[in-house]
Amino acid sequence: MEFTAKQIAEFIQGRVEGNLETTVHTFAKIEEGIPGAISFLSNPKYTHYLYESRSSIILVDNKLTLERPVEATLIRVDNPYEAVAKLLTLYEATKPRKTGIDPLAFVAPTATVGENCYIAPFAYIGEHAVIGDNTQIYPHATIYDHASVGDDCILYPNVSVYHHCKVGNRVILHAGCVIGADGFGFAPTAEGYSKIPQIGTVTIEDDVEIGANSCVDRSTMGSTVIRRGVKLDNLVQIAHNVEVGENTVMSAQVGVAGSTKIGKWCMFGGQVGITGHAVIGDEVHSGAQAGIAGSIRKGHVTVQGSPAIDAKNFARSSVVYKNLPEMYSEFNRMKKEIEELKQLLAKK
Repeated sequence: MEFTAKQIAEFIQGRVEGNLETTVHTFAKIEEGIPGAISFLSNPKYTHYLYESRSSIILVDNKLTLERPVEATLIRVDNPYEAVAKLLTLYEATKPRKTGIDPLAFVAPTATVGENCYIAPFAYIGEHAVIGDNTQIYPHATIYDHASVGDDCILYPNVSVYHHCKVGNRVILHAGCVIGADGFGFAPTAEGYSKIPQIGTVTIEDDVEIGANSCVDRSTMGSTVIRRGVKLDNLVQIAHNVEVGENTVMSAQVGVAGSTKIGKWCMFGGQVGITGHAVIGDEVHSGAQAGIAGSIRKGHVTVQGSPAIDAKNFARSSVVYKNLPEMYSEFNRMKKEIEELKQLLAKK
């Protein structure tokens, strides 16, 4: 399908600068632009590509000042990144969707499958499982007994949703994602470690996306909860009885230990580790590889380091840390001088 600059500008509430009838049919990065493609510029580091790109249309910020003429038709918007996200969503929605239950899929007789669903070959739907309308389940995905998946979901290959777990509407689970494996619960005994049965569940609310090979463990009792709008990257580990608040995001390899409660709109960089039984307030932002060793109840802070401290304090501390070898040598020199002075004073 082709769209004109005028049509695109109307959809994203932008302003065209150039030919209103310029058409595009695909997307391209600004540095790899081709005729017939639409690109966007949001990072100032890429501004020089604006004058070289062969893309037909480029989305730019309203405040951008041009240094020289641009061949492409520009569409000025308040937020180019947000605007291209809307266009990509529209583009994705125009793709044809598969429907129907493949003969090679297994659907238990007691399972309920909604309208316009796609159940791919070798997918498994267990006893009394419930699948909502318009949901797509790809090969080798497994929905265990009594589990439920809502409307308009996508479960990519090899996803596992364990028994009695609940997945809301418009949820995307990427390949290899595991919802509801046992929490890591063992009691030490004289003979070794005795497994504590994990009899709880997992609840995934609406509009959640969970990356490839990420795990959300079932609770010992009650439910591990991922609230509405949460986005988890690949290789994220959420332990038993954790609650992740609305619209919180986590980058790859974040690990959250058991029974921790995380607030709304938090952001955690890659490889952040969070201790168990902590309470993390709303809008806590954590830099990559931070080790959060206790509660941050008040929220609305940015932390960094291990153990995590205020980010500004961490930056100042890092400057000192880099100079520690020189400071240590200076300390030893001063210590030696003080000892020499003491000896001179003692002789007098």
